[in-house]
Amino acid sequence: MNSLLCAVLLVSSAAVTVETPRPDPMAEHLFPPDLVMAHGREIGLDDRQRAAIKEAIQASQSKFLDAQWSMQEESQKLVQILQARPVDEAAVLAQADRVMSLERDVKRTHLSLLVRIKNLLTVEQQARLRELRGDSKR
Repeated sequence: MNSLLCAVLLVSSAAVTVETPRPDPMAEHLFPPDLVMAHGREIGLDDRQRAAIKEAIQASQSKFLDAQWSMQEESQKLVQILQARPVDEAAVLAQADRVMSLERDVKRTHLSLLVRIKNLLTVEQQARLRELRGDSKR
């Protein structure tokens, strides 16, 4: 159901702009939890940092799960609206706004998690993660 919305949005956005993918400028400055935890020893994560990161991940996962269920439900409603003949454009747009609002909340939660993780790391740990990630230009 959500894939239908994604497909519609993807097709419409592809028709509007055809660009080569650019590197994510925010990703250069943030560190995904799996990268941090996988290299915990190498970057010298202490017990306090490890516990704080795990706590932040668990809190975010709870929010992600709730949002995922809500997005699935709202996406199904959107699909039902799209099946009507004729399609009520105002209803579609209102429902799409609800779905996109949930997607925004998920992205915001994810960004918040990444910022919390970065703030828990020392400058040296961040530099080491960049090396491990293969960031040669920074």
